[in-house]
Amino acid sequence: MKFCPDRPMIVQGDGVVLLEADHPAFPEVRDRLSNLAELVKTPDHLHTYRITPLSLWNAVSAGWTVQEAVGFLEEESKFGLPASLKRQVEEKMGRCGLVTLTSKEKQLILSVADAALSQKMRKSRPWRDRMTFLGRGTFAVPSELRGWVKQELIRLGYPVEDRAGYTRGEPLSLQLKETTHLRDYQRRAVENFHRRGDVTGGNGVLVLPCGAGKTVIGLSVMEKVGKATLILTPNTTSVQQWIRELLDKTDLTAEQVGVYTGDKKEVRPVTVATYQILTHRSGKRDPFTHMKLFEERDWGLVIYDEVHLLPAPVFRATADIQARRRLGLTATLVREDGREEDVFSLIGPKKFEVPWKELESRGWIAQAACTEIRTPLKPGLRQQYQRAPKKKKYRIAAENPLKINVLKKILHRHRDHKILVIGQYLDQLRQVATQLSLPLITGQTPQSEREIWFDRFRSGDEPVLVVSKVANFAVDLPDAGVAVQLSGAFGSRQEEAQRLGRILRPKKGENEAHFYHVVSRDTLDQEYALQRQLFLVEQGYRYDVQDFEAWE
Repeated sequence: MKFCPDRPMIVQGDGVVLLEADHPAFPEVRDRLSNLAELVKTPDHLHTYRITPLSLWNAVSAGWTVQEAVGFLEEESKFGLPASLKRQVEEKMGRCGLVTLTSKEKQLILSVADAALSQKMRKSRPWRDRMTFLGRGTFAVPSELRGWVKQELIRLGYPVEDRAGYTRGEPLSLQLKETTHLRDYQRRAVENFHRRGDVTGGNGVLVLPCGAGKTVIGLSVMEKVGKATLILTPNTTSVQQWIRELLDKTDLTAEQVGVYTGDKKEVRPVTVATYQILTHRSGKRDPFTHMKLFEERDWGLVIYDEVHLLPAPVFRATADIQARRRLGLTATLVREDGREEDVFSLIGPKKFEVPWKELESRGWIAQAACTEIRTPLKPGLRQQYQRAPKKKKYRIAAENPLKINVLKKILHRHRDHKILVIGQYLDQLRQVATQLSLPLITGQTPQSEREIWFDRFRSGDEPVLVVSKVANFAVDLPDAGVAVQLSGAFGSRQEEAQRLGRILRPKKGENEAHFYHVVSRDTLDQEYALQRQLFLVEQGYRYDVQDFEAWE
């Protein structure tokens, strides 16, 4: 194998790819590699990626061919593409299209072109008990097992190409107002999802940065589909934001839009609900009280906002409603529970993604400077930290009282900006709010009170808010220009991305934003910070690491 030292990558036979961060072609190669592989870690000079079956199947869904993938890996690797990995790439990508699901005379037909897989399904439970073999690699599938079949087959390493179409759905007349204009990438996202409404379109995930207008994309998809729509969101704040956008940017009336939350239960042609209400039940062994919402109307479209947060019970419900069009919206497909394959099989493949830095360069989102500031652990806590179990260690480090000194300096430096102070632990946030006389918003704050504080923040009457994880999603504060993260959910990459997203809406003037992560030096807090940053580093962001004592 010829050695080409000028190339930026080392591709290993186990699927690990090492990419030189200092190489002149790094940005371009990184963007292409991100379509084929998952980022694992990001030391200063050598980034590590891993090629997985799911990353390859998403690449196929995005239009990559086997030849393009193999060609790219061979062209950019110092040592070329190992033969063993080449075979794996060809095999995994080649499995796309081997298993298809179609509809014939109101019956679902599963066609399996892989003879060994077909034979296995014929002879083993639960396949032979649940499906009828029709001959020549085809099976009759009960309609209620449409989701189950796709889940089980992807676990066997075979993505199912679902061409069985959708139920007609209840018609809904909906138009965007003339004042609602889509940007070019938003139009591309809608077209990639819809695909002229045929059976190859109508289900999948669109991945765009926070602040890029995912809600408007959802509204445009609703216009294209023209069917009754159920919209599922992470929280009540998200529900209110969707309703504001529906009434502001479409010709829907208030009578056509329903709210389904803990406070109100309206089922209308467009209904907006929370994941929490759907997963509510009286006891651990009791049925989920509100899952019937999926059958309350003949929904023609279900939108899953922040699809990476989809709870397990809703996955099960989603498996049962595969005949509905499904749209997932998210800033990152990263799931900390490892259920990315379920999103792929039950919601759909990634249909469109736009790099964060691309939108930043065009001014559609703010330019963000990310800084990690390390401060020592408060004297006296180090010994307690050393003796504590691992989970307790992180909380001790995350709640380090010396972090408030860093916060004070940041608040002074950005005294002319609107600032969000975000944290995981309520005791820490209460202490910060009390010491600095700042308003605090948590999950216990009534929605009406939250809106009052948000309005004061928007108007500039209250330029700093202390917020818990309730602010991770769908808080519409477009003027927020600085976010200070004091603590988080361990090494959560998705949370890091969402919190940066709170400040990415375009700004007047220089269009700049600042994201600070305050960590305790030489602790688990620092280790988890590196893990949290992985997704954003993949998107091209760099963290400027500073010691507080030397930070100017």
